[in-house]
Parts: sequence; structure tokens; C-alpha cells
Amino acid sequence: MYDIAIIGAGPAGLTAGIYARRAGKSAVIFESSGIGGQIAQAGHIENYPACPDILGIDLSNAMYEQAEKLGCDFAFDAVTGIERIDGGFNVKGEYESHEAKTVIIATGAYCRHLGVEGEERLIGRGVSYCAVCDGAFYRNKEIIVVGGGNSALEDAVYLTAYAKKVTLIHRRDEFRADKAVIEEALKNPRIQTVMNARVVEIIGEDAVSAVKVAHNDGISETVPTDGIFIAVGREPKNRAFASLISLDESGYVKADERCLTTCDGIFVAGDCRTKEIRQLTTATSDGTVAALAAVAYLKKIES
Repeated sequence: MYDIAIIGAGPAGLTAGIYARRAGKSAVIFESSGIGGQIAQAGHIENYPACPDILGIDLSNAMYEQAEKLGCDFAFDAVTGIERIDGGFNVKGEYESHEAKTVIIATGAYCRHLGVEGEERLIGRGVSYCAVCDGAFYRNKEIIVVGGGNSALEDAVYLTAYAKKVTLIHRRDEFRADKAVIEEALKNPRIQTVMNARVVEIIGEDAVSAVKVAHNDGISETVPTDGIFIAVGREPKNRAFASLISLDESGYVKADERCLTTCDGIFVAGDCRTKEIRQLTTATSDGTVAALAAVAYLKKIES
């Protein structure tokens, strides 16, 4: 039986593993897709301390190598549920299960994709899902933001600090954002809105050069752009754990700043938990807090 089972090998999960092993605790990290989570798909990262310019995949690999060198085990498997057993929990994967005295959920929150041609191929090369992460790369350029909620409009306003023009494309005839957010966006002279329209293709060879837009009246056009920011919602993947822990209405794990869930012995870290800010640095911070909380819990139950 492991001391700590960590679900997710993104920045939060890998940091939790590093701190678990430094505390002398055994740890297994589950990962179903790829090491690093969303950060592995990022292009250049400029907002991580001591790394003023690093590729997302390089930072992810460095975190993984550090965790592995310290002795973390890895289970490349999708977790389908957690059940209580004597002395801890059974973390069930599609192919194998591992028992652990404590669990840290670090499954992340995934940005919804448009699902259009060119999107996946150009991620990190003009396709972005994080204005705060990538906005500075678009100084004095023309960009597109897709979406109609608070996040999309707030991203559009934020990006006007860098871009000379932001075109906000929304598939409906009115925005779904709060009134104050809409007013702030519409009064910004650098923001242009295109309503009743959808991006149906992202065009470019080595980088985004244009998007194809289909209007609801049947007219299509190709719009040149230096980049596209997609803000059509985020989705955590925590439903498999709902029988043991409490989730909010959007599916995020309810937790406080100590990363404690409503179930003794289960902790949470990173973008999958209820919080205001979701950034690389806050994910690693959560990983630290959750791991040390789990270590303290182990000390308590073993004394």
C-alpha cells in the first residue's frame, strides 16, 4: 500500500509527488493521457519564476524527471473511481488498481475545444486557451477571441493591453456575460465584435495565419489573424469521485486553501478544485500544500 496516490501528472500532481517523496513517503502518480497536462501543449512560457522563456514540454519533462528521480512510481492509466478500504483507499484504473493511505486528486480542468480543422495541429502555434499565459506574445498584432461568456469578454479586454486589434466572435446574437463585463468590452475601441458567426476552420502551416468564419446567414469568409484565443468554457473531470467528495455545480472539487476535501484522507490540488485563479504557479502551489497536508494526515493516523 502506497502512502499517497496522486491522480494526474500535471504541474500540481508532479509537485505533490516531489514533496511526498522529499518527506519520505511512497507515492504513485496516475496519468491517463500525457505527462504535464495542459502545460505540455503550451508554447513558450514566460511567467514561471526562474524560467523567463521555456517551452511547456521542456518544463513538464523537467518536473517529471525530478519526480521520477526522487522515486515516484507512475501508473499510466485512467482512474475510474476511488473506494474506501481498511486503512485507506483503492484507486481503480481501467487496467490496474493501487491501494494508498491517502489520495490527492489533481486531474486539472480542460479547456473545451472548438473541434474544427487545424485546431489541434496549431495549438501553441497561434491557437491558445489562456490569455494570461500567451497574451504578451501578441504585442501590436491582430487576434481573435472566440466565446460569449465572462471569460471570453474578459480575455478580450485583457488582450487589448497587447494586441492592436481584438475581434470577438460569438455564435449567438447576444453575449452571455454579466452586464458590466459586456459594457466594458463594448466600450473598448480595440475590440470589434462579430455576432451570429462560428469559426469553422483554423488556417496556417507553421503558425496561424487566418480563420474561416461561417455566419448564420450562410455567408462564409476567411479572416486573416495572427492568433486565436478560444474561451468557450472549461471542464473538470471529477465525476468519478462524486461518491466520496463534494463537487460544486460546475463539477469542481470543493476545498479550501488548505486543499482539504470533504472526505478525510482525500486532498485536491490544481485547476480541478474550487478557486479563483488557475495558473501554472497556483497549480504547483496547490501541489505543495496538498502533499504536506497529506503528510501531516499520515503522521496523525500513524501515531
